[in-house]
Amino acid sequence: KPEDLLGRKSIDVDIEKAGRYLTGKRVLITGAGGSIGKELARQAAGLNPEMLILFGRGENSLYEANLELERDYFGLNKFLAIGDIRDRARVSQVFQEFKPYIVFHAAAHKHVPLMETSPEEAVKNNIMGTRIVAEESISSKVEKFVMISTDKAVNPTSVMGVSKKIAELLVQEYVRRNDTKFSTVRFGNVLGSRGSVIPLFVQQIANGGPVTVTHPEVKRYFMTVDEACHLVIEAGGITKGGEIFILDMGEPMSIDRLARNLITLSGYEPDVDIKIVYSGLRPGEKLHEELMTKEELVTASKYQYLWVTVPEKQNNNSFKKAVEQLEDFAKKGDKKGIFNLLNGLIPTFRPSYIENGFDK
Repeated sequence: KPEDLLGRKSIDVDIEKAGRYLTGKRVLITGAGGSIGKELARQAAGLNPEMLILFGRGENSLYEANLELERDYFGLNKFLAIGDIRDRARVSQVFQEFKPYIVFHAAAHKHVPLMETSPEEAVKNNIMGTRIVAEESISSKVEKFVMISTDKAVNPTSVMGVSKKIAELLVQEYVRRNDTKFSTVRFGNVLGSRGSVIPLFVQQIANGGPVTVTHPEVKRYFMTVDEACHLVIEAGGITKGGEIFILDMGEPMSIDRLARNLITLSGYEPDVDIKIVYSGLRPGEKLHEELMTKEELVTASKYQYLWVTVPEKQNNNSFKKAVEQLEDFAKKGDKKGIFNLLNGLIPTFRPSYIENGFDK
């Protein structure tokens, strides 16, 4: 079980209490076929919503999510909306038809090395997609909007991280101008989610090794899928608008230690039965992630097992123009323009130009 590897007691949430605001309400989830979206749908289904609207672009993933809901929540009122968050007309159509009370925005590209070489897709999906879903939420008078972000958005060094940082800043922009309550939930690494390190290690162990770790000193914050979704639902209940919520995940875990524990739990001896190979940090990756910036730490307060912070304000006009310019570069496939503008917007971002074959 993922919890066996967590290195701490998993956080227990009274989900009935935390999520009672969803009872009798229409709930829309983007990225509903992904690991987080699917589990969010399951947890929301148990809270007797009036309706669940599952929005996603992978028909097979949505089909599988639906099968699970049919099995466990027979008779649940739900609608599967195949669509892309980058397609404003489709997003608008779904919002106008179903008028959700709350939106959980889980759709995003998340793979760091892949986004380094496809920055235009990170911009289109993580920035433009967020803008479209947020603006359609406002148009449809959605009560609450909760975006899922990542600790990679803190002092980001990768395209994926910087795209989520800009998405966080976009959400902040909407807070100050509308009735919809906008907030963000920042995740660490989610144990056992699709495309994450645990399934990879399990597969490598099953194949007899080697297990590949990028660097012996790499550490990451971890949470279970269950904790992640509880956090999202809890945040939606307590938000007043404008906050970033972060789970207190204890100390970051060594990926090397995680690999060794997993090998041992599988009945083998690390370095004897199963070799560990260090493959080197990939473009955009850090040795250590952070949960908050120094500025956010100053304003952070603790609510039970959550950190709550209200981030810094942006210069509205110049930020809006820069985002529009970014989207324009993405549509044209202008990687160099994207890298330079991202670097200008978020100075901690250092594009991996060499790996991508671009000069600054």
